[in-house]
Amino acid sequence: MRLYIFDCGHLRIADPGRFSLTMDEVSTLELSVPCYLIEHPDGTLLWDAGLSDSLAEGSPHTQANGTVTTVTATLRAQLEELGYQPADITYLALSHLHYDHAGNANDFVASTWLVQRPEHEAAFGDAQGFFDRALYAELENSETMLLDGDHDVFGDGTVVIKSAPGHTPGHQVLFVDLAETGGVVLSGDLYHFPENRTLKRVPTFNFDEAQTLASMDAVEDFLMESGARLWIEHDFAANALLDKSPAYYE
Repeated sequence: MRLYIFDCGHLRIADPGRFSLTMDEVSTLELSVPCYLIEHPDGTLLWDAGLSDSLAEGSPHTQANGTVTTVTATLRAQLEELGYQPADITYLALSHLHYDHAGNANDFVASTWLVQRPEHEAAFGDAQGFFDRALYAELENSETMLLDGDHDVFGDGTVVIKSAPGHTPGHQVLFVDLAETGGVVLSGDLYHFPENRTLKRVPTFNFDEAQTLASMDAVEDFLMESGARLWIEHDFAANALLDKSPAYYE
């Protein structure tokens, strides 16, 4: 089994206050935006779909809130480098449906979408102001597996989606048990900055603070029990040290 990491852009925020942190508490205002491809003997899984490939044109872009988005390499091009087209991917699983994790979701309509039921209900219910439905609208017609908690993707314990609500109604993280690298948990937006973890700070824009804190505790307990390491997806410094595709972890 192999795990590939794609560079799906990065963000530079104007103010860490939205993340319940001060300028003095963070070491950088940069946030990485990775995507991940898992090659398993029984299929492939794409975890998170990054910032939209369309943002590569004219990049960087500045949002109304001052956040600067940069995309230098498209997800599609990075998949093609490994010999894949979006239609070749067996499963699509997004930690959640915010724009920096679902930017290319519509490209994967041929994949089976693995999504927590509350996230799906929010996505196609009253998502106004919370999600950008245009980014994932095509998935409404995809083969979809609605999850009500943890899910063993390939049935052998090596790739397990773990429910971790709070940031959004159906936020989830991913445990990957690699033979040589060992166990890793891909954090989604359980934490954004490492300081959110060490100081246990919940962003002001999270869906449910109490759920977030409970999910933080549950994932930390799982890390202790399993011995897995946590890869904070948005941790710019830590992500920079990880090998990117076409290199891989196994």
